[in-house]
Amino acid sequence: MRFYCTYFDAFYLPRARALHESLARRAGDFRLYALCHDEVALAAVTALGDPTFVAVSAADLEAHDPALAAVKASRNRVEYYFTCTASFCRYVLDRFEAVDLVTYLDADLWFFSSPEPIYAELEGASVGIIEHRFNPRVRSYARFGRFNVGWVSFRRDPDGLACLDWWRERCLEWCYDRVEADRYADQKYLDAFPERFAGVRVIEHRGANVAPWNAANHRFSVLNGNVQVDGHPLVFFHFAAFKEVRSWLYRTDFGAYMTVLGPVLRRHVFRPYIASLKRYATASTSAGRIRNTDSRLGAIARWPRTLARSLRRLAFLEYVVYRDPSA
Repeated sequence: MRFYCTYFDAFYLPRARALHESLARRAGDFRLYALCHDEVALAAVTALGDPTFVAVSAADLEAHDPALAAVKASRNRVEYYFTCTASFCRYVLDRFEAVDLVTYLDADLWFFSSPEPIYAELEGASVGIIEHRFNPRVRSYARFGRFNVGWVSFRRDPDGLACLDWWRERCLEWCYDRVEADRYADQKYLDAFPERFAGVRVIEHRGANVAPWNAANHRFSVLNGNVQVDGHPLVFFHFAAFKEVRSWLYRTDFGAYMTVLGPVLRRHVFRPYIASLKRYATASTSAGRIRNTDSRLGAIARWPRTLARSLRRLAFLEYVVYRDPSA
């Protein structure tokens, strides 16, 4: 049995359900503990009645961790979500005795093959983390940290708990959506894990946490219908900053990382993910459509920068057109 946890609100609910669907198809026996940050998300997961998808309310987490509740007023919404990451991992280990190893997953991941090769790497380790592996064109992004919070594992042993508790304490002290020296949100603290704690394993599988920021480093192919990364199975893709522009047009954010979206990713990674999102999107929980709330004057003032960004996105072919095959 593999144990995962994630968190989301109504806006990210379709992504969380898509993540759960991908685990159900490819992860064997598992539990996904879901911290639901609002009533819409909580009601939706609870109504499923699925024992593999366990809803936890924000109120339950805050009651379990009063120190977390105490800092809530000092953070904006996103910063508070970041602050919850370590606390929720600790909650799962505290409340569910069967959990020997908990893995936090960002809700915008989607699994394309079994995660067991990653667990094989974690054998004998207390903590598992994954590097960003930024492509050389965007080295400046290293300021956000060597490691990505998309997948973080902690074992219920002295080294794993010591690392997790240190991370939780740091996030309670400072967890903001800005870079300051050796800190950025909940993420840059991970850089200190290998130096401070024993039993930290850096996951090396080429198919783990493939994302817009590292796709340029890899060669993608399809073998027997399965996506390959440098000859290895794609385990999971991180759909960070993925946006619905229209119901038929999606933005992948590849342009921000100076990377062309190739045909394998377009057809065999993004389009299946869009199809999964569409199964769970409703009028009240969009798959991520961009909402332009700028004033007209503000939009006019920014048009040169907006035009330059749009041209760059077009140059890198980062948009995906999707048409429902059943229509």
